[in-house]
Amino acid sequence: MNLIGMDAAALEGFFAGLGEKPFRARQLRQWIHQRGESDFARMSDLAKGLREKLTASARIEPPVIVGETTAQDGTRKWLLKVDDANAVEAVFIPETNRGTLCVSSQAGCVLDCAFCSTGKQGFNRNLSTAEIIGQLWLANRLLEGERPVSNVVMMGMGEPLLNLDNVIPALRLMLDDNAYGLSRRRVTVSTSGVIPGMDRLRDECPVALAVSLHAPNDALRDRIVPVNRKYPLRELIKACNRYLEKAPRDFITFEYVMLEGVNDSEQHARELLRIAERVRCKFNLIPFNPFPGTELARSSAERIRRFAELLQRAGLTVTTRKTRGDDIAAACGQLAGDVADRTRRSALYRLKEVRA
Repeated sequence: MNLIGMDAAALEGFFAGLGEKPFRARQLRQWIHQRGESDFARMSDLAKGLREKLTASARIEPPVIVGETTAQDGTRKWLLKVDDANAVEAVFIPETNRGTLCVSSQAGCVLDCAFCSTGKQGFNRNLSTAEIIGQLWLANRLLEGERPVSNVVMMGMGEPLLNLDNVIPALRLMLDDNAYGLSRRRVTVSTSGVIPGMDRLRDECPVALAVSLHAPNDALRDRIVPVNRKYPLRELIKACNRYLEKAPRDFITFEYVMLEGVNDSEQHARELLRIAERVRCKFNLIPFNPFPGTELARSSAERIRRFAELLQRAGLTVTTRKTRGDDIAAACGQLAGDVADRTRRSALYRLKEVRA
């Protein structure tokens, strides 16, 4: 039994099965997640008999690091082996007042957005809770003495809302005061617009939400974000407003990758203003990060500036994401990992249904 992926309720159940009291679950979460300990023998406030029992029946095992690169700007990327066939990537972005960890939720991705390298890898499987939270556990260990992880964004490989059975327990550990103690405002889940998942996340573990919008109308979004064919903009906006009823922030962040000649005209910006009239939101403009095989190109800096200015003149909050780690393929949209059996796109999400 790998205990690193168990949230409070699951650990209490595990200890109940051993005939132990619930407070042992709190002690163990503190040892695993706050102190980064993986050896039961060194958990000094646990009775020797319990430590021996844990050693015989359980383990604390994160993914295995098989590669690490550091960009010129200090961004660090780890390649993490999750099984004999698959590896995923996690990225740490150091900033002056915070350290942000970008976490993966799937080996590959099923959604195949036009501008994303991960989607071109195909899809193999969901990550377990242990493999998700293990990325944060490893980062905290490796970054000891440097900047701690103060923010987590579920923006790595995969669509988090297609793996909520494992993502939600991981989020609960991130928020748990006996584990990582992050606030709901400092944990962000990004989705391409999987509406049933948005509603479930809202009800079970609402954290900050970012929606990969990338187009202001259905015709264009159908082309570059295929999930829109199943969950079109009018339904997505309704889901965003439902989410805001319980969200820790009073706005939805719309992510918008800037693609030259595709979605970056003044007309596109004016269409975004009409969306903003229907839901409280801010926009995060993302300069496109090229990857091998793509025919798309990044909008010019001047085009991005004018696009942002048009939105800002209407009173909207607009940020432009600074490209970090692109020299090591760690920037937004560049994560690829090493995904085996790349044909399994239909395992969780059927594109035929999307195109219907």
